[in-house]
Amino acid sequence: MLAPKKHKEVRMIVRRPFAAFLIALSITACSKTSDDKTAISAPTGPVAATPPPAGKAWTDIVEKTAEDGYRMGNPNAPIKIVEYGSFTCPHCKVFEDEASDPLQQKYIATGKVSWEFRAMVIHGGPDVSIGLLMQCRGPEPYFKLAQQLYATQETWFSEATIKKLNDTMPQMQNQPPTEQFKATIDALGLYPFFGARGLPRAQAESCLSDQKAIAAMTATQQRYSTADGVDSTPTFVINGVKWEPVIGGPSIWKQLDPQLAKMAG
Repeated sequence: MLAPKKHKEVRMIVRRPFAAFLIALSITACSKTSDDKTAISAPTGPVAATPPPAGKAWTDIVEKTAEDGYRMGNPNAPIKIVEYGSFTCPHCKVFEDEASDPLQQKYIATGKVSWEFRAMVIHGGPDVSIGLLMQCRGPEPYFKLAQQLYATQETWFSEATIKKLNDTMPQMQNQPPTEQFKATIDALGLYPFFGARGLPRAQAESCLSDQKAIAAMTATQQRYSTADGVDSTPTFVINGVKWEPVIGGPSIWKQLDPQLAKMAG
């Protein structure tokens, strides 16, 4: 059974076809305890601020990247943060809750820092289904949707909804993957969430049936796990340097903020 609140090491399952993801999983968490040094090996500041395009703020500029992530901010920012995260990951939720606003206000708004989010699959069907819907409306609302989704994670990814999802899995296993994705969103109670944010159910179900998007996500997950070497969430790459925060110590944002301040000046 899925259990989202415990914090043991997890290895992500990314090589199976998505049809197999809805079998009840024994995954218990999203991030491993890291003994890595938390220092980021990168040039230190000061870095000059860059004004945004006329009539815009850097926090308003969101683009899909060639790596299938979503980047907020100055695409030429001298400090580039890439976060590999999962929408069902409790550590990722804590980072979002603590870091999203100050990261945007202190760093992204200056043009010194960009933030790219790459969605990982750690809890099979839920992550796949949510990932398809998150990209359904295009880049512009992505980070706002992510912030609101994380804010409600304990509601839609509660023990009760996970039990409901696991109880329906035997019936879902013989269905086509696209029908499994639709049933997963239904079990999690997320159709109303997305519907209230401009994605009515009919459009959501169309996105969950998008074979091109499903194929692209399959390829993306394989690349993230093999070429990028990511096996836990959240994992960060900052200016090309992989950085895994220590889980169980200070919060991720408290570890990251002083280093960004040193880099940005």
